[in-house]
Amino acid sequence: MSAFPKTFSVESAGASGVSEIWVNHLIGKECAPISMAIPPEFDGPGGTYSPEDLYAMALMNCYLATFKVIAEKSKLQYENILGSATLYVDKGEEIAPWMERIEITIILTGAKQTARALTILEKTKAHCMILNSVKTKIDFEFQVKE
Repeated sequence: MSAFPKTFSVESAGASGVSEIWVNHLIGKECAPISMAIPPEFDGPGGTYSPEDLYAMALMNCYLATFKVIAEKSKLQYENILGSATLYVDKGEEIAPWMERIEITIILTGAKQTARALTILEKTKAHCMILNSVKTKIDFEFQVKE
């Protein structure tokens, strides 16, 4: 097992103005940069990823990554996993917008042991570090197809 703590470093840079796109990249890793913009829902230009998009993607993809690790260690055979998510941003009690809830649908195909697959899908929820780090309400729907 690898040691903790682990670090992940990112950097963002952009020009002045709410209609300007900015760029993010990982520090010390060879990955393509990600363009960001304020979404049209908040009077920005849109046209690329927004922080809200990345938040939803982070929650869903943490679940997928955690499931893949647990499924492999459990020797669960499946062909494909598909995740989709809808994030709901609302005004909180203090009138500041917040990430109220996210609905995540996971479709697992090619799993011959349906009951075992559902058990592992449920178990995964408790082991995802990003899901465990947020106060956003998280609703799951699981579908297992042979």
